[in-house]
Amino acid sequence: MATPLTLATLSDLPDAVRVPSYGRGDLSPGIVHIGLGNFHRAHQAWYLHRLMDMGDAHDWAIIGAGVRPSDAAARDRMLAQDCLTTLIELDPSGKSAEVTGSMIDYVPVQADNAALIAAMAQPAIRIVALTVTEGGYYQTGDGGFDAGHADMTHDAANPGSPRTAFGAMVASLRQRRDAGNGPFTCQSCDNLQGNGDILRRTVVGLARLADADLAGWIDANCTFPNAMVDCIVPATGPSELALARDFGVADAVPVTHENFRQWVIEDRFCAGRPDWDKVGATFTDDVHAYEAMKLRLLNAGHQIIANVGEILSVATISESMAHPLIHGFFRKVELDEIVPHVTAVPGMTPHDYVDLIDRRFSNPEIHDTTRRVAFDGSSRHTGFVLPVIRDALKSGAPVTGLALVEALWARMCEGTREDGTTIAPNDPVWDDLQAAASAARIRPRAWLEQRRFYGDLAQVEPFADAFDDWLAMIWKEGAEAALKAYLA
Repeated sequence: MATPLTLATLSDLPDAVRVPSYGRGDLSPGIVHIGLGNFHRAHQAWYLHRLMDMGDAHDWAIIGAGVRPSDAAARDRMLAQDCLTTLIELDPSGKSAEVTGSMIDYVPVQADNAALIAAMAQPAIRIVALTVTEGGYYQTGDGGFDAGHADMTHDAANPGSPRTAFGAMVASLRQRRDAGNGPFTCQSCDNLQGNGDILRRTVVGLARLADADLAGWIDANCTFPNAMVDCIVPATGPSELALARDFGVADAVPVTHENFRQWVIEDRFCAGRPDWDKVGATFTDDVHAYEAMKLRLLNAGHQIIANVGEILSVATISESMAHPLIHGFFRKVELDEIVPHVTAVPGMTPHDYVDLIDRRFSNPEIHDTTRRVAFDGSSRHTGFVLPVIRDALKSGAPVTGLALVEALWARMCEGTREDGTTIAPNDPVWDDLQAAASAARIRPRAWLEQRRFYGDLAQVEPFADAFDDWLAMIWKEGAEAALKAYLA
């Protein structure tokens, strides 16, 4: 029988499960983290947990938070097990499990975010961090702040009862300024190049809509470090719950992950920080090169694989990598069309990084679904793939394979696989994407005419012509035929 996971039962867990060496009474809060998904708990919360295990950073514990109605159910599950998480590392050589305890509370999820604002306003909170997905930062198509979005106009008009995380941050910073409690560091942990800069634009831009003085105070006093985060963390389903039970732990929300993590951070923290570098994080003044390597090779690489995997009914990323055509497609696009636009970082060349992510994606123990990786393509293609295309076009470099990547995304968004099964909606703007994909079946250029994603690329050759040819071939002869043609 598996042991229910709570603070009271930690000593009852099997010896094979690593448990915290620190007690809950040793900890006090220093961080509010908004967005307590699997990635955060396997990544940032783990780094802090391991630091606490060393006897350090006990005054930096995490208070969790969410702003979506669905977060309330997640809060209930986490509080029921005292905010503990079972992390299960999936390595081809064997599996291991540990319980992390760096999170100590989870604020109530409320429509007006009053509890979240109050938590962030406390002087002990020195960092507010977020994992809210790449598309959650209210950016315009050209990367600016979307001041006209309904959520932003609501929060500007109702600064005391905002509906977004950013509105809550602005409200708490107003309280801190007025009480003389000083600023906190605003830390994005999402997969966006220049994520700290983007977060600054959103928070300061929103504040400016309602209070220019407050916006100036935030801009001058808060810090927004850029960072690169990396760890493959599948979604949790019945098999993950069963795997936790196999280790003897009854955890309602366990997290599985690969045996690789990376966190590269600008050392810009206005109110102090934990010494994450003691447990493997890297502090640097040049995050951009690390960001570019990871986002262009790993995150764009995921999009190379996932869309065609969905079309061909290949369920997981590792199974896609075992498909000779998909694997060949991945390596050729990466090495021929992306690597030339990536610079080396200390200890890692772009070619070596492609080999590293090839091994990581091929790990058969990681059951990372193509559906999960393909989710929110409207943010992921615009954030990871299209910047490489634009750089390549500027330098006259080849984009034939990248055009095929986009054609496969367009084919996937039509909503059916080649075996006739339906692809369920998988993007916040799925209806718009599906309409464009259906029109593009007859006239391929209709897909590229979605200017909010592609800008003027519909008029730029050779990309647009190559895209047209690939999408026409995919519909006429199938995705595998297109992959064979490209690899030939």
